[in-house]
Amino acid sequence: MVLAEQLKGRTKIVAIKIIKLCRLLPNSSEFWIIQKQIIRSGTSVAANYRAVCRARSDNEFYSKLCIVVEELYETLFWLELLLDLETLHPNEIREIENEIKELLSMLATSKKSMKLRLNTP
Repeated sequence: MVLAEQLKGRTKIVAIKIIKLCRLLPNSSEFWIIQKQIIRSGTSVAANYRAVCRARSDNEFYSKLCIVVEELYETLFWLELLLDLETLHPNEIREIENEIKELLSMLATSKKSMKLRLNTP
């Protein structure tokens, strides 16, 4: 349970950092789209991880965890896009990107373990 609480905190911090990062983006229509997408996926990670922690069954846990991993991948895409657009200094993005990669590694491993557990008779 300690790990779950740590992950709740880490995912919430990522959501906050994503929102703050978006405040730095230019005020133009193409960046509004990116802002909306990255805020949706980045905050969804935290919200859906909370749902993982409240899962009522192993199947529900796995299903919700799949959503978290998917949202992490999407958030990572938007961060990579921002890096490629060279709008912000890379250091403003790298810290969040590294945290997301760490979370993704941990949660994707958990997802694989749960899938094996569910498929074992």
